[in-house]
Parts: sequence; C-alpha cells; structure tokens
Amino acid sequence: MARLAAAGDLSALIDALLEELQVRFGISHAMVLMHDPVRKTLYSVASRGYQESGIGTEVRPGEGLIGTAAFARIPIRISHATSEFGYGRAMRDDATRHGVADRLDDEISFPGLPESQSQLAVPILAGTRLMGVLFAESPQTARFGYDEEDAFAAMASLVGAMAAQLEECVEVEPEQGASQRQSLPMDSAAGGPPLRIRRYVENDSIFVDDAYLIKGVAGGILWRLLRCHAENGRSEHTNRELRLDPAIRLPDISENLEARLILLERRLEERCPALRIEKTGRGRFRFHVLRPVTLAEVPR
Repeated sequence: MARLAAAGDLSALIDALLEELQVRFGISHAMVLMHDPVRKTLYSVASRGYQESGIGTEVRPGEGLIGTAAFARIPIRISHATSEFGYGRAMRDDATRHGVADRLDDEISFPGLPESQSQLAVPILAGTRLMGVLFAESPQTARFGYDEEDAFAAMASLVGAMAAQLEECVEVEPEQGASQRQSLPMDSAAGGPPLRIRRYVENDSIFVDDAYLIKGVAGGILWRLLRCHAENGRSEHTNRELRLDPAIRLPDISENLEARLILLERRLEERCPALRIEKTGRGRFRFHVLRPVTLAEVPR
C-alpha cells in the first residue's frame, strides 16, 4: 500500500499495482482496465504475464467476469473457470451479426489464459464512481481465496481514490513559447517509407498501413497530435490544451484524460514505435514522429 501511495502519476500507479501483485502475491497474470463512461466500456491499459499484452482490449459492463464485476460494483471470484470471456465474446458476435456492434477489424483480442481455472475481478471505485477493474487469473484451481479477495479490494480502493485525485490535479500552463516550439532534430531527420494513417471520423478509429491501431478519445488525441505535427511541426503539448479542444470529444472534466494518454502511449510503443509519446513534466508531453506520415480521413 505504501508503494502504491508513493506513485506520482497514474501510469506509475498502475505499473506499481501489477508489479506488487507479482512480487508479493506471486500472481503472474493480471491486468488493469479503465472505465469509459461515454462509450460504456472498459479498456485495458496495462497487463502482466500474457504473450500479447491486449492493451486497448474492450469489455462491456455485464460481459463475462470482468464486466459483471464492473456492472455490480462488487468483487467476483471463481475457482473452476471455463472460458470466462467466452460469454462476452458470444454476445459480441451475436451483436455483430445483427449489425449493432463496432466493426470486427477494430477489435483487439482479449489476452486471457486459454486454460484459466481461477479468476478474480475487483472493481476500482472512487466513491460510487467506477474507475476501472483489476483482474487476475491463474491456471491453478482455487488459486484465489478470501485473503486475496480482501487484499485486491483494499488495493483497488486505494488505486481508485488516487486515480480520482490525480485526475483532479491542476494541470500546468504551457511553458513560454512551447506552443511554437518545433520538433526535435531526431524527428525532423526521420526517414524511411511514410506511414499511411487513416482516420474514420465516425468513431475516431485510426489505422496505420491498413492495420487497426486505436479508436475513441485516444484516437482523437492521436489525430490531433499528427495534424499539429504535419501543419506546423509541433511536438510539445499539454494536457490542458487537449481538454480544451472540442474536436477530441472529451465530454467533461471527469473524463480520465491521463488514462487515455497511457493507453495511447502503450499502444504506440507496442504497435507503432515510429510514433512515440514522452512525458516531459507534470501535464506536459512530447510527441515524436520518427518516420514521414501521410494522413487521410474517411467520413464514414
């Protein structure tokens, strides 16, 4: 708990949580999902132990163990699991057949264990507000007991309170002249074939060279950063300016912008390392573009 309380930002907090689960509890497979109150989904921002990280994978409240814990706002623990996520996937497939789900080409696969036997999902709450879900699983039968459930609940409670507090921190104003600063030399010297980047306006889905990358608010943020770089070479940005930009469709101050930036930063690191986000201070970051890019928008 002391290690978690010492975290200086949301990214460090989430990483400390998963690391402590592994070090203190010997839990090798776990993930943290944050709540999107607008799209009414949970999206993964960090995981440990999986061959594919699953960063950006989405679960809807009520789907599977994770979604049910989120919907009911209570911990759920099972000891003999059989395809926990299959229920949610079957529901999604049925919705897709009826034309009411997002396109399958912008779905990130859930990274769960194929032979998972024990699972524990605990909602991360700030008061009555759902911030996310902490999820762990194991191939061992009856791996999680009452002690693990209580410990998870205590840590999730601290993480929820800290996440809300970090979200409400006053963001710094841009440094003098930062808005006019040009990209770093390493960016201006970028070479190689251009990245072909498409944005679908309907839901801010971003595709890079025909491969899905990200969507939603995080996709809108990435598109804004790309446009700023293409139009005037900007690489320096602040959280404050993102909040004030209506094009990003950030609904209100309660929307967890920091979680969106974590999601975007980690998806880029995993799937598109030629684009990179680097934190440069409280409420500030630098956007690196290491290859030429071509941008195109698709209305629908």
